[in-house]
Amino acid sequence: MAVSREGETESSHVAPEASNNKVLPQTVEETTLPTLVESQNNTCHQFSQTLQVEKQLSLFSQTLQTPMASENERTRNWVLNVPEPPGLFSNLKSSFKKTIFSPLENKLHCLGKQPVPALVSILKTIFPPLTWCKEYNVTKFKSDILAGLTLASLCIPQSIGYATLAKLDPQYGLYTSVIPPLIYSMMGSSRDIAIGPVAVVSLLLSSMIQKFEDPTVNPAAYTKLVLTVTFFAGTFQAAFGLLRFGFLVDFLSHAAIVGFMAGAACVIGLQQLKSLLGLSKFTNNTDIISVLSSISKSMHTWNPFSFMIGSSFLIFILFTKYYLARKHKKLFLLSAMAPLLSVILSTLIVFLTRADKHGVKIVKHITGGLNPTSIHDLQFNSPHTAEAAKIGLIVALIALTEAIAVGRSFATMKGYRLDGNKEMLAMGVMNITGSLTSCYVATGSFSRTAVNFSAGCETTVSNIVMAVTVLISLEFFTRLLYFTPIAILASIILSALPGLINLSEAKYIWKVDKMDFLTCIAAFLGVLFVSVEIGLLLAVGISFAKVILNSIQPGTEKLGRLPGSDLFGDVNQYPMAMKIPGALIVRVKSALLCFANANFIRAKILDLALEEQNEDAIESAEDRVQLVILDMSNLLNIDTTSIASLEELHSELESNGMKLALANPRWHVIHKLRLTKFVKKIEGRVFLTIGEAIEACFTSKNMLHL
Repeated sequence: MAVSREGETESSHVAPEASNNKVLPQTVEETTLPTLVESQNNTCHQFSQTLQVEKQLSLFSQTLQTPMASENERTRNWVLNVPEPPGLFSNLKSSFKKTIFSPLENKLHCLGKQPVPALVSILKTIFPPLTWCKEYNVTKFKSDILAGLTLASLCIPQSIGYATLAKLDPQYGLYTSVIPPLIYSMMGSSRDIAIGPVAVVSLLLSSMIQKFEDPTVNPAAYTKLVLTVTFFAGTFQAAFGLLRFGFLVDFLSHAAIVGFMAGAACVIGLQQLKSLLGLSKFTNNTDIISVLSSISKSMHTWNPFSFMIGSSFLIFILFTKYYLARKHKKLFLLSAMAPLLSVILSTLIVFLTRADKHGVKIVKHITGGLNPTSIHDLQFNSPHTAEAAKIGLIVALIALTEAIAVGRSFATMKGYRLDGNKEMLAMGVMNITGSLTSCYVATGSFSRTAVNFSAGCETTVSNIVMAVTVLISLEFFTRLLYFTPIAILASIILSALPGLINLSEAKYIWKVDKMDFLTCIAAFLGVLFVSVEIGLLLAVGISFAKVILNSIQPGTEKLGRLPGSDLFGDVNQYPMAMKIPGALIVRVKSALLCFANANFIRAKILDLALEEQNEDAIESAEDRVQLVILDMSNLLNIDTTSIASLEELHSELESNGMKLALANPRWHVIHKLRLTKFVKKIEGRVFLTIGEAIEACFTSKNMLHL
């Protein structure tokens, strides 16, 4: 109509002109026609804009006639209208990319643009010592030389003793103190850890491998199997480092390690009684009953001279270590060199008195020289290859756990960061290389690392000095150890065992967590009374049982508002928390709502709601529970079984006159609830916070019919 009115107005103006000026009718028509068309087009455009403006004004007027959207409604829309979370395959792809390619991706990308700096950065990633080599000076070198020599004085007798504990020839312990420390010093990230054979790993190898090859009947086959296990252990360790599987070490909890180490120390001590007493016959079993029975049956064959030599030097070592070194700090070097001094003095005593003629067992011949190659000794076609791989996995985890625990404790003292994945890779490479050069499984030793730290080491150069010193000893001084008594090796091993038994930590575990203490004591008793493997299985099994129990039967807590705040807390933890009349606020103490615990949680929430409703009905009918708010801030994910349980809970609550509302659901949780249309079933009662849920449900008639 607007167009037609405008057209009529223009034609009325043109008509008089046409009547008055009849000479040029055609010319006027030709000039006015395009103007009319353009004018009509502009008028149509203006009219359409006018319609749009009128429509917007109409909508705005309708908005003004209805209440403004509240802040609660806005935040509720935030919760409900979240984007779709990444799926399973997307997460796997991202995790794989981050695990495999991320560490070197940026450096490789920069390699084409800035090749030299990128190459240096890559080398620093692979060889951590390159990061501190610029700061290395003569003063630090002197400290490392002193620490390395001190470390070697302890390492040489300990390595021989641990080799005998592993039921290998003495030279294998010395070999293990040469190649692995050299490899680690180039690839390891710890500046303090001392690498070499340790008591627990030696015990593990001897107790598990002798079931398949008897070291006394066929020592050559036994040695080959040990080297094969070492290769598998190194392979697993390197794989863990490359794939960033450091979490596998966490399967052995702190409590389990404390119990296992204490049990292993007791077993090692019992095993050394054979050498200390000079017994000729002894059991191959490691449990305390078999060992004590064997000792009682063989006591008539004990050698008093062996016992006198071993016990006297054991007292000397313990006295210097636990009394002189602590009371007089300047005598630290004496305590560190006490094992080596004991070896030298006992060897002289046996040589001069010819005690070997009186039944004192001696080391005899030790093969000297550089580490021989052992590539051809690895048994990959043996009938025991699968068992060797299994033992290798167990030994790899134990060795890594001990090394990383030792490395982190000393790194914390000196204020630098230890990279667990680099440690795994370094341990793996050194053990793979060691298996090819006649070494058995090496790892970080707590006792030797403590000596290295106390001797003032600055970097891993102390490991290099130690390895070179041991290598020189192998080359020139092994003949001097011919008359070394076996009893002195037993006393050196026994002197290192108190450091493995941490009674104060066991008391701390008992004080803090009784379930953790159960894990600790199970590992201890399992190792002591059954075997090393059973002790480990018990510790890991109880740790997993604890996790499963907490997952299957998680607790629930009733929340109340803390006075003077918008915070809600457990009413048992915070007795001052105030209950909200007409509402029950529940939080599940679990990160996962799944098939294993969904029905248990549903029943627990329903029982709590009915109990609360009955109590309120007795006190005041007006304050009875009409709203149950489930705080989902703890829940990271849910499955279909838990959604079905929530639907059952919703129905059961409604049948008892109560409504269900959800507060603060996590990303994956709300996504799945929307997919299953559970949000619609509870009439959209999903909120960002508990406070918003209470306010919205008790003030809006659309949300809760009170």
